[in-house]
Amino acid sequence: MPVTRTKGPTVNHAVRLTTPFHSHSTAGDVVDGVDLAGRRVIVTGGASGIGVETVRALATAGAEVTVATRNPAAVDPLGRDLAAVPGAGAVRVAAVDLADLSPVAAFVRAWRGPLDVLVANAGVMAVPDRRVTAEGWEPHLATDHLGHFALAVGLYDHLRAAGAARVVVSSGAHRDAAFDFDDPHFVRRPYDRWAAYAQSKTADVLFAVGARRWAADGITANALNPGWISTDLQRHVDDATMRALGAMDDDGDIIEQPCYKTPAQGAATSVLPAASPLVDGVTGRYFEDNQEAPTVAGDEEPVGGVAAHAPDPRAADRLWEYATDALR
Repeated sequence: MPVTRTKGPTVNHAVRLTTPFHSHSTAGDVVDGVDLAGRRVIVTGGASGIGVETVRALATAGAEVTVATRNPAAVDPLGRDLAAVPGAGAVRVAAVDLADLSPVAAFVRAWRGPLDVLVANAGVMAVPDRRVTAEGWEPHLATDHLGHFALAVGLYDHLRAAGAARVVVSSGAHRDAAFDFDDPHFVRRPYDRWAAYAQSKTADVLFAVGARRWAADGITANALNPGWISTDLQRHVDDATMRALGAMDDDGDIIEQPCYKTPAQGAATSVLPAASPLVDGVTGRYFEDNQEAPTVAGDEEPVGGVAAHAPDPRAADRLWEYATDALR
């Protein structure tokens, strides 16, 4: 019997949410038995890696999925595959570069009707040198957060119209840096590609917390860590860094790590807050390995958990104001 969804967001964090899924469950496992027919979903960066498997799982469960990507042609093979799946929802494609507000605004203007789920999956990582977008923004912050913020805020009326909409943001490396409100674009401080990436991911967690202002409209927002997956996201990571991380041998071949997941396994933790009835009404949480993660101190050795600087409500509200001002 298909699993249905209920309405009514809650922000009660007294008890961490647990699920029957584990670290290596797949996105297909998470939506098994879930009926998403009639749901309308947007997945940014859905042309490769985790995004492809997120689209595949949601569409296979019946959702109509629009892939917002810089490379629309790359979605064609996935579209052909899903067209042959009985009961799969339609897959649509739109050209959107999140680092440029013009195509984001055009996409928002063109959207019609309710929107049930927005999966903010697209991102860049470890851009080697400091660059700026047309708006003067550092690229990690522009793509990973501000572009998605513009998209979510622009689609707010459509999310509200759905009655029980969900926003999902991806955030894996946030533990390495809090958000620097004094110099977020590295104008004065030395540019560090890993700090820039980590800051943008902290911003994503803060967005999920700040979106509690939308809870009364039936809109929930949650952040997640998909885990370690080898995808095109690592395209800016040089071979020396990969070897230092133990992820590449002297011949340039990738060394599979025990903690690594396949894209389908990484997508599971994206699909969980996007579609699972187990997360109905839950907002402002952080998930990893298909469970709500504990809050940890920033200097703790374990790599898991959400750092205390990320779900801070005051920082979340301050960032919301900052992002709102940046879009004016």
